[in-house]
Amino acid sequence: MTVADLDLAKAEAAVASAGDASAGGRIVAAKVDASSREAVTALANEMHADVILNACDPRFNPPIFFGAFEAGCNYVDMAMNLSTPHATDPYNRTGIRLGDGQFAEDPTWKNRKMMALVGMGVEPGFSDVAARYAADELFSKVDEIGVRDGADLVVDGYDFAPTFSIWTTIEECLNPPVIYERERGWFTTEPFSEPELFTFPEGIGEIQCVNVEHEEVILIPRWIDCERVTFKYGLGNEFIDVLKTLHMLDLDSTKQVSVKGVNVSPRDVVAAALPDPATLGDKMTGRTCAGTWVKGLGKDGEPREVYVYHVVDNAWTMREFGHQAVVWQTAVMPAVAIELMATGQWAGVGILGPEALPPKPFLDLLDEYGSEWEWAEYRDRRPVGA
Repeated sequence: MTVADLDLAKAEAAVASAGDASAGGRIVAAKVDASSREAVTALANEMHADVILNACDPRFNPPIFFGAFEAGCNYVDMAMNLSTPHATDPYNRTGIRLGDGQFAEDPTWKNRKMMALVGMGVEPGFSDVAARYAADELFSKVDEIGVRDGADLVVDGYDFAPTFSIWTTIEECLNPPVIYERERGWFTTEPFSEPELFTFPEGIGEIQCVNVEHEEVILIPRWIDCERVTFKYGLGNEFIDVLKTLHMLDLDSTKQVSVKGVNVSPRDVVAAALPDPATLGDKMTGRTCAGTWVKGLGKDGEPREVYVYHVVDNAWTMREFGHQAVVWQTAVMPAVAIELMATGQWAGVGILGPEALPPKPFLDLLDEYGSEWEWAEYRDRRPVGA
C-alpha cells in the first residue's frame, strides 16, 4: 500500500500512524502532485498499483481518474466530479451534473475491462449500499428514497467548526440541490429548500433537514427502480446562517481576487481560517449518523417505511483509532469496498456506483470490522415507538 500526498511529511505521518502494519515496508509513503495526471500515472506504474483510492478534494478527480485509466488501474473515489449550475435557470434545471464527466467515460472503461467505483465513501457510499439493500430485501415496491444525515456532535471551543472540508461543505450546500422524480427526471431547487423534521435513531433525536446537492440523487435512480430521490442534511439554523452569510459576502467564490497584490480564492481563505477537521477529534463529543430512509410497499404488499443507518460515536473512534468520527466513518467504507474488489465479491466494468453491486457482502464485512449498521421501522420519519 502506498500513501501519497503533495506534502511528503503528511504521507509519512499517515504511514507512521499505522504502527505495526507499516513494518517491513508493507505501507510506504510517496510524494505526488494529484493535479497532474502524468504524475498519478507514473506513481501507479512505479508501485504496480491494482487500484487507486482517490481521497482528495473532488477538484482533483479528473487528473486522478484519467491517471488511473492510463495506468490500467482500477479507481475508487468518495465524491464525484463537481457540477456546474445551469447558466440561465439554476434553480429549476440541471447544468453539468455531479459525475457527468465520469459517466461519459463509461464506454472506454468497459472496453478496457476496468472498474471505476465512484461515490464510495459514507455519503455517498454506505447510503447507496443501504438503498440497494432496502430495495432488495425489505421492499416489493419503492416509492421514495431519501438519504438523511444528522449528528449531535459538538466541537468544544469553536462557534463554527465543520467536521469535514469547508470547501466541500460550501460546494454541496450552496450549489442548487438536485432532486429526482420519475416523471421529471433530475431537476434543481433552491438551497436549503423543503425543510423537514427527521428523527434520528439511538437518541440523536429530531433534527431539521434541508435539501443540498449530493451524489446519491444522481446515482440511486440509475440502478434502483423508484419514484423519487432526495438528499437532506441536518445542518441546523446557525450553520445555515453562516453559509448564507458567506454566500452574501461572496466568500464562497472560487474566482481569484487580488488582495494587496496577491491573487487568492475567497473560498480558500475561508478554508485556511478554519481549523483542519482532522485535528478536531479530541475537542469533539457526540455521534454522527448516516443513513437512507425508504418508503414504499413491503414484501407483504403493505405500506412500509424504514431507515437503514450507521451511527459512530466520536469517543469510540478516538479511543480505538485516534481519528474523529466523521473522518473514520468516511474512511472505513472504501476500505471495505476495496477488500471486496480484491476478493472478487465486488466485480464489474465501467463506471459503477455502490448500488450497482450486491449489498450483503459489504454490510457483512462492515459488521466484521466491528462497525455495525442497523435498520429500523419508521412512520412519518420517526422510529416506530418513538
